[in-house]
Amino acid sequence: MKAFLYCCFFLTSCSTGIKIAVPSSPGGLSGSAFYAKAAAMGWQARDSLALLEILRGNIPSFLKHFYPVRTGYRDSLTGKEFEAVFYVAPDYLSLGSDADWARVNLTPRAAQRIADSFGCFLPTRKMVDDIYRSATVKLEPMPLFALRDSSPTMYHHHLIIEGQRKQRKGLIAGIKKDIVLSGRLSENGKADRVAIYGWHRTDGKPIQPLYTGHVYWWVDYSQSVRLVYRRIKVNGKWMDYKDILADPMLNRLICDEQYCDFYKYPY
Repeated sequence: MKAFLYCCFFLTSCSTGIKIAVPSSPGGLSGSAFYAKAAAMGWQARDSLALLEILRGNIPSFLKHFYPVRTGYRDSLTGKEFEAVFYVAPDYLSLGSDADWARVNLTPRAAQRIADSFGCFLPTRKMVDDIYRSATVKLEPMPLFALRDSSPTMYHHHLIIEGQRKQRKGLIAGIKKDIVLSGRLSENGKADRVAIYGWHRTDGKPIQPLYTGHVYWWVDYSQSVRLVYRRIKVNGKWMDYKDILADPMLNRLICDEQYCDFYKYPY
C-alpha cells in the first residue's frame, strides 16, 4: 500500500494556502551540487539521485507552501453551480536549500512516486490552464535547442528562468511544460508513454498541446512536475481528487470531459 504524508493546514485562513508536511533533510545536496554530480548521468541515474534527495525532504522551504487556485462551472441542464479550490506548489519540483536550489526534470513514474509520498497528485490539462490564469508571476517561455535531455542543459534553463524571475515571489507559470494525467494514455496501447501539456506564452496560449508521443522515460529540460494537494474543497466540502474524477458531475471542475476517467491512466 502506498503511504501518504498528508498536508497540514496553516493556522490562518485557508485562502492563504496550505503547507505540506515532508521529512527534514539536513545535509542534502544543494541545487548546484546536484547538477554537478548529475552532469554526465543518464536519465535513470539522475532520476534515482533526485528521488533519493526529494523523498528525504531535501526541497526548498518555499516549495512546501501551496497556493489556492479557484475554479467552477454551472451545469447547463440543471443550472446548479459547482465551485472548487485546489492547492498547488508555487513552482515546479526542485531540490536543495533556499540559498541554493534548482528545478529538476523527472520521468512521470518518479514524479508519481513523489506525489504519492507527499499526499499530492499530478495536474490535468484543465488544471494547468487554471494555474496559469491564477499565477501572479507569468514569464515568457525560453526554448533551448541543443542537448535538450542533458543535465547541464536542464540546469542552464533553471538559471535562465531565475534571471527572468528577478526574485519575484508568488505562484509562477509559463516556464515549463507539465507532466499531466490524461485519458489519452489508455488509448492505442500508450501505457508506456508520458502525457505533457502547457508552457503558456504570455498571451495565455500553450506552446505544447496535449501530447503522448514520448516514451515514459523521455525527459528534457522543458518538462517538469507541478504538485497538487490531493484534497480539494468542492462547494465548501473537502474531497479526495480520485472521488472527484470518478463523479460525472464534479469531474468537470478539474479535467476536460473527454479525459476524466482517472482509473485508466495512473502512472
